[in-house]
Amino acid sequence: MAAVLKKYFKGDPVIWAVIFLLSVFSLLAVYSSTGSLAYKYQGGNTSYYILKHATILAMGIVITYITHLIPYKYFSRISQLLLVIAIPLLIVTLIYGVTRNQASRWLSVPGLSLTFQTSDIAKLAMVMYIARILAKKQDNIKDFREAFRPIIIPLALVCLLVLPANLSTAMLIFATAFILMFIGRINLKYLFGMIGITVILIGSFVAVALSNDWEGRIGTWKNRIESYVSSDSEESYQVTQAKIAIVSGGLVNLRPGKSIQRNFLPHPYSDFIYAIIIEEYGLTGGAILLALYLYLLFRAAVLVRKSLRTFPAFLAIGLAIMITFQALINMAVVVNLLPVTGQPLPMISMGGSSLLFTCVAFGIILSVSRGVSSQHEMEEKTENTDEEKTGQHGQEVYN
Repeated sequence: MAAVLKKYFKGDPVIWAVIFLLSVFSLLAVYSSTGSLAYKYQGGNTSYYILKHATILAMGIVITYITHLIPYKYFSRISQLLLVIAIPLLIVTLIYGVTRNQASRWLSVPGLSLTFQTSDIAKLAMVMYIARILAKKQDNIKDFREAFRPIIIPLALVCLLVLPANLSTAMLIFATAFILMFIGRINLKYLFGMIGITVILIGSFVAVALSNDWEGRIGTWKNRIESYVSSDSEESYQVTQAKIAIVSGGLVNLRPGKSIQRNFLPHPYSDFIYAIIIEEYGLTGGAILLALYLYLLFRAAVLVRKSLRTFPAFLAIGLAIMITFQALINMAVVVNLLPVTGQPLPMISMGGSSLLFTCVAFGIILSVSRGVSSQHEMEEKTENTDEEKTGQHGQEVYN
């Protein structure tokens, strides 16, 4: 059995195990947390949402498998194409996108009753593109024109297009890019200058918008920050119910499907699914889930150390940082360390495009792992061949 799995599932087996465990957590948590939703919209058919989610999750695993078979070198070129596609899609989304809660984040697929978040494409494209530029410009990495400018222009454009409808995603992209550029040895004065300019621009934008009574999503940001320090809003209600779920879970628990707070907590199957997991599996279950994301980041760091080339190293660590950061943001919101953001828990929350693009990211990381393993196998074969030749030569001299 192990030989069969190793034959068809290439790359780091630990990362495959992380994907499998996250999928199991996802299926159990989504099935448990969608009970009220099923009674409200599906006449009590509790299997409707879990079957829908399982189908999307299965599609995601297939996408991961197909992606991991693609040699990582092709993602360098794909990143350019993906970025060229993502930027116009973000513009179209702002103008013609499906609006929910004053946020235009989704585009509907013509002819199909499907919507997807274009920011998911932008996140993936941006990390891949930055990895490409950092790898190509290592000889001139400290130069502003050669290394920093090719990154900061598309990064600024993507963040500005994402920000009006989704501040947390724009900040996630920005933070991931900052850390990736720091790892890539971009000049620190450019990086900290970038942070300073960003803070000034966002502060000025918010101040002007509020002074002219143009709130839109800014009003939502304001309310969420105010609710973070008060208890008189819907967001505070969500956090309060999440805290009750966490307390109910205790330290060690094993009550799959027996959550009580799923009946009171808004969006228990997406934004606050981590609270349901802790309620049903205790803080121990929540800690295991946290450890899975952190271990993913650790395995990506191992790939960086083993990689003989810069592009796959930057690509793997960048995508792992993005996934882990998103998970940490979701968890921090649930335990009230951050204001409510609306970030789903990667590979766990019920959803469509977010889950599928997370699976693509996992597939790319596995592709890098597969390529790095192949490089080391080739090196070992070369070393063995050289040793054999040296031995044969020595035997001939002796004879």
